[in-house]
Amino acid sequence: MRAILEQKNLGAESLSRTIAARIERQRVLYDTSKSMRFVITEPVLRWRLLPPAMMAGQIDRITSASRLPSVDIRVVPLNCPQTDAPGHSFVVRDDRMVTVETTHAEVIVTDPRDVALYVEKFDRFASIALTGEDMRTTLGGIRDDFLREQETG
Repeated sequence: MRAILEQKNLGAESLSRTIAARIERQRVLYDTSKSMRFVITEPVLRWRLLPPAMMAGQIDRITSASRLPSVDIRVVPLNCPQTDAPGHSFVVRDDRMVTVETTHAEVIVTDPRDVALYVEKFDRFASIALTGEDMRTTLGGIRDDFLREQETG
């Protein structure tokens, strides 16, 4: 999180507040009254923003979160034929709002037609993504690649 946010030149105090807020936001993962679905493309998981051991730890965190009862994490593997490109990250909050992260800001999308475009894109990726044990096996392979890199690096 720090490695990504440091690229936004927020300043030390703003960076600390933003990281604290994002860590606090992760508490929702344990709220069983909510249901969360995540679709992550494999290239994002392999992007080396941190040293290999830390990347392996991040993969383990995702694997752990995938076992929570109200969390559905899916991974679109590189070897899967694609009909779309992610373009940028986005969060479908509900059927009325999507947030889009850009380099300089978070854009809030509320026009129903635009929200529908993002929901459709999410659903397309979710439909071809790996789930459950297949997804966790893929995550384990990515983690092991980072650990081998750590050992040989």
